[in-house]
Amino acid sequence: MKMRDVAEKAGVSLTTVSRVLNGFPTVKADHRERVLQAMAELQYQPNRLASNLRKKKADTIGVVISSIEDAHFTHLVRAIETNAYQQGYRVLLCNTDENIEKQRSYLEVLAAERVSGVMLSATDPASPEITKILDLGIPLIAFDRAVADPRADSVTINNIVALRQATEYLIGLGHRQIALIGGLNNLETGAQRQIGYEIAMQAAELVPCSVNGYFTVEGGKEAISELLSHPYAPTAVIVANNQMMIGVLHVLRQREIRVPEALSLVLIDDPFWAELVEPPLTAFAQPVQQMAESALQLLRERLQEQRQEASHLIFDFTLRIRSSCQAF
Repeated sequence: MKMRDVAEKAGVSLTTVSRVLNGFPTVKADHRERVLQAMAELQYQPNRLASNLRKKKADTIGVVISSIEDAHFTHLVRAIETNAYQQGYRVLLCNTDENIEKQRSYLEVLAAERVSGVMLSATDPASPEITKILDLGIPLIAFDRAVADPRADSVTINNIVALRQATEYLIGLGHRQIALIGGLNNLETGAQRQIGYEIAMQAAELVPCSVNGYFTVEGGKEAISELLSHPYAPTAVIVANNQMMIGVLHVLRQREIRVPEALSLVLIDDPFWAELVEPPLTAFAQPVQQMAESALQLLRERLQEQRQEASHLIFDFTLRIRSSCQAF
C-alpha cells in the first residue's frame, strides 16, 4: 500500500496526503478527514523511513564491506559517507573480512536496528539475512557484487570487459605469455575477472596461466613467487586487485626484478598509491565517486517510493596508462 493509493481513495493530491502525515496545519479540515478515513479503510501504514528522509533527519545507513584494508573499499566507503552525510544520513560501517558468519551477524544487527537502508558487498550473496532485511521493508543496495534476492538493487562494475581489455592491451604490446594473479573464484568479482582474462587469451590463441592470490597481500606474494619459478615464464602479469599488487611489488623489490624491463604489470583497481610507486602502475580504475552517488540515489528512490522494480547499474573501468608496461 502506497501514498498514491490513499490519495486516490480520498480524492486528493499526493501533496495533501503528505501534509496530513507530516502534521501541516494548513490542510483543509475536510481534506484531512478524507485522508484519515482513507488510511483507516486501506489500513495504510506510513513509511516513516521515507518521512524521516524528507524531513532530513539523521537516518542511519548500514554499509557492509568485505575488507577494510582494501583501498578500493576504503575509497568507496569514504565516497558513500561523504555523500550520505550531505543528504542527512549517518553511516554505520561493518567489515566482514570475507567471513560468512561475520556478514550474517552484522546483517542481523542492522535488521534489529531498523536502519534506513543497507549497502552490502556480499561474501555470501544468498544469505537468508539479506531476504530478512528486504522482508522488513529495508532497502538493500548490493555494490561491487550482486546478491541472489531479485528485490535488491545493485551497483556493480563490468569485470569481464575490464580483464578482457587488460589482456588485449598487453597482447597489443607484443606479449604472448601473460599471467593472471586472480583471487577467490567463489566470489563474483574473482570469477568474472578470471573469465574476462581467459576470453581474451583464447581469442588470441594463447595459453592462459592463472594463480590464485586470494585477494590478499600474502596471497599476492605467494602467487608472484610461484609465477617467477613457473615454466610458463610470463613476460607480463595482470594483478586482479590492489592488495595482491602490494604483495607482488614486495617480492619483486626483494628479488631486484625491474618493472617493466623484466616484467610488465597491469593493476585492476587504481588506489592513490598506484601512481606514486616507481614505476607508476598502469591500472584500470573504477568510477568510485559515481558509483557511490548512484547507490545513494537508488536508496533515495526506494525510500521515497518512486519505484518498485529493482534497478541494476553496471559501470565500466577506465584504463590509465602509466609506466609499468612496455612492448615486448
